[in-house]
Amino acid sequence: MKLITRDTDYAMRALIYAAKEKNKRVNVRDIVKEVKIPRPFLRKIVQLLNKKGMIKSYKGKGGGFTLARKPNEIYLMDLIEIFQGPFSLNECFFKRHICPNSGTCFLNKKITRIEKHVLRELRPITIASLLGKEKN
Repeated sequence: MKLITRDTDYAMRALIYAAKEKNKRVNVRDIVKEVKIPRPFLRKIVQLLNKKGMIKSYKGKGGGFTLARKPNEIYLMDLIEIFQGPFSLNECFFKRHICPNSGTCFLNKKITRIEKHVLRELRPITIASLLGKEKN
């Protein structure tokens, strides 16, 4: 289990790069070069970020993208949900069937407590905070 997948990591790094450039348009070529994200992955990520309203995309000469939101309004949890789905550390091994022991399982209770703690720590993280522009 990974807390943050490759796609979420790449999306976060691309958005941080765009945030550093302020309101200037950035293009995939520059991000590939500067951030070292493979082009095929980045193109897919940028398309999804555009679809989800995280960035504004511009086509043609001088094209690229800008952030659609302020860096302090883009949360890591938003990216996790876009690229990984709802956050959960506590998945039963038998995903299609409800575990008959879920109400009494000691491990389930511990993992649920850990999950709540992790969520409390992750929720306030924004692109701005990763740039050091705000406190977490």
